[in-house]
Amino acid sequence: MVCVLLAAAAGAVAVFLILRIWVVLHSRDVTPRESLSILVVAGSGGHTTEILRLLGSLSNAYSPRHYVIADTDEMSANKINSFELDRADRDPGNMYTKYYIHRIPRSREVQQSWPSTVFTTLHSMRLSLPLIHQLKPDLVLCNGPGTCVPICLSALLLGILGIKKVIIVYVESICRVETLSLSGKILFHLSDYFIVQWPALKEKYPKSVYLGRIV
Repeated sequence: MVCVLLAAAAGAVAVFLILRIWVVLHSRDVTPRESLSILVVAGSGGHTTEILRLLGSLSNAYSPRHYVIADTDEMSANKINSFELDRADRDPGNMYTKYYIHRIPRSREVQQSWPSTVFTTLHSMRLSLPLIHQLKPDLVLCNGPGTCVPICLSALLLGILGIKKVIIVYVESICRVETLSLSGKILFHLSDYFIVQWPALKEKYPKSVYLGRIV
């Protein structure tokens, strides 16, 4: 009898979680406001360059801007600082100039074995959760670095727990012409808006959004 009750309780919890995840993934209501807090995930190589190009086309209403980079990624930090300084110089009267750089461990280092990636990703996730809970951004914007996976999962969890619905926008890298990146494959069903830049990807993934080349 006890086993039956435990099984029923576990089933009820599972159903509740599934329904809650469905509601979070299909809820896109955003309350109009003067500014939106945005969290941008930057990555080494071309990821940071692409995401900064995209960010440069957004209005100043996306503020404050929080950047998340890997703890060993100094190049991205330098690019972000240069981007923000240039932005401030071009618009000195802009009142939305606040930006912050946060660091978390990499989910996967170059040439790291795939089995060990599970543990490094969990470690990164452990530090991403309190960061996302502290910042509570309105929007997460990313384009494929491995660092974005624990960040997006943490943002999704915020909605599942009923703390805050965070809009997740994933823009697949311009380098991805016919296949998605590993991060893209993971986050395709978890993001609110999944944007691709090549028609071949739109054909393979009809639920994605194709806007042509945007970076």
